[in-house]
Amino acid sequence: MQFTPSAEVHNGAHLLAVERALLQMAPGTEDTDSEMLQQRILDAWKRRHTGGDPNRPTLVLVGGYAGSGKSEFARFLSQLTGWPVLDKDPITRPLVERLLTALGSEPNDRHTAVYREQVRPLEYQCLLEAAYANVDCSISTVLTAPFVAELTDVRWMQRLANRCEARGVSVAPIWIQCDIDTMHEYISFRSAARDSWKLQHWDDYTASLNPDLCPAVPHLVVDNRLGAAISLTDQVRQVFGTVF
Repeated sequence: MQFTPSAEVHNGAHLLAVERALLQMAPGTEDTDSEMLQQRILDAWKRRHTGGDPNRPTLVLVGGYAGSGKSEFARFLSQLTGWPVLDKDPITRPLVERLLTALGSEPNDRHTAVYREQVRPLEYQCLLEAAYANVDCSISTVLTAPFVAELTDVRWMQRLANRCEARGVSVAPIWIQCDIDTMHEYISFRSAARDSWKLQHWDDYTASLNPDLCPAVPHLVVDNRLGAAISLTDQVRQVFGTVF
């Protein structure tokens, strides 16, 4: 990433804070170009008030386990760049809850075969269709959901990349790495009804998680263990105050 020279007349705490935050995104694989997305985000932020962006649009996928901090990080990217955020839960929750009830399950079910086999595929399809509406308009978009199965499926990712490439849009996956204790803290704090089963069966739930999981394609990693990355984004917001 091209850092702003210290002698730059517009250089200051705002820009330095953003650059420092963006450095938290590290390559998840050796063939990942970490600087490309970092520079894209920085350029978009710099140009928000001047208009126009010479770079090709980007679909950013922010994935991670529940409570990893992915929604918070996605909002942070949106605040920097002005790119819209599409978050799976607020977009699909009303339909998901109604469908689960119609299928004879609980509206907050996220752990049974009914949800996994009959509801989840439609949930993600709705999210992707919303993203494609922006892709078709060449609008850079930040998409956030767990994407646990999707980011580890090379063929799924290739289909997405092909679909976006046909519209001149790049795909940039980001995986939020987090520890079990921090995820528990986030999930407990947000007190979402859909998380009730996880909290009540925490040991069983965490036994199904793979802390070493990472996307099967070139990607960036944000290390949010012990809440480090989200704490840093909060510091950036404090530096900016109302500038965001």
